[in-house]
Amino acid sequence: MKTLRQYLDETACEEPLKDLIELIAYQSIPIRDAFIDNQSYAGTENTYGEEQAALDKWADDHIISVLGKSGFVKAIASEEQADIVRFPDAFGDYAVVMDPLDGSSLIQVNLAVGTIVGIYRGGDALQKGEDLAVAMYMLYGPMTVLTITVGGGVYTFALDSDGIFVLLKENVRIPEGTLFGSGGIRNEWLPGHHDFISLCEQKGGKLRYSGSFVADFHQILTYGGIYCYPAARGKPEGKLRLVFEANPIGFIAKQAGGAISDGTQDLLTVLPEKPDHRTPIYVGSKSLIDAAESCMKEHN
Repeated sequence: MKTLRQYLDETACEEPLKDLIELIAYQSIPIRDAFIDNQSYAGTENTYGEEQAALDKWADDHIISVLGKSGFVKAIASEEQADIVRFPDAFGDYAVVMDPLDGSSLIQVNLAVGTIVGIYRGGDALQKGEDLAVAMYMLYGPMTVLTITVGGGVYTFALDSDGIFVLLKENVRIPEGTLFGSGGIRNEWLPGHHDFISLCEQKGGKLRYSGSFVADFHQILTYGGIYCYPAARGKPEGKLRLVFEANPIGFIAKQAGGAISDGTQDLLTVLPEKPDHRTPIYVGSKSLIDAAESCMKEHN
């Protein structure tokens, strides 16, 4: 079977970028191995005031340490860090954006969680999502799965018994499915979002929402549908972050024939104002993104 490296060698990626991709992908092994010893909460909060799971902090420290020592990376923007971490002496000129452990509240109940990563050329972590060189995520479920795009379609790999990522699916496309899931508190949703979820229900959509963005998106990528985390009363900016979450996942969605929006515009065209730039998110099948934007427009 084709390995991750064999696939990368068929792309137009430069050699240092291939090496960086592999380096990040294979951190899934030590991260997964760390699950048993990091089940609790760390007793600390991240920069957003959210309680950190022990594995949040461990994964963040681990990946930053590995990338810092590698010399490939000039800057890292992490969900667990208040500021961009910089490595001015790095020989490489890449910038990495990441959510080191998305869905960490699910660790104690053994549901799927993941690591979301984007890579930019040029050493600047605050670029538009459409300018990503690489978007990828590692999903820790029954299998450890890597989903990746380098701008030429979406490919999925699985970690085999020898600890090697081997090709599982190539040229993945998001079907026009009916799954839907929405974060937030229902009685705080805005009218446009209420109307859109009602439309999904009226069309026979099936509700799928676990609390892990990356796991829920992986279902959408496989079966089609839409993942939403909307604006809410008193929270027009939403909850999720443009840099660490929306851009890498949205880049994958678009490469797979889907789309991502804040309800009014393509999020991949938005220049981040700061590392913790928050945004409403609608991501998935193109027809459902169009329907969501139509519902929002009716109430603007």
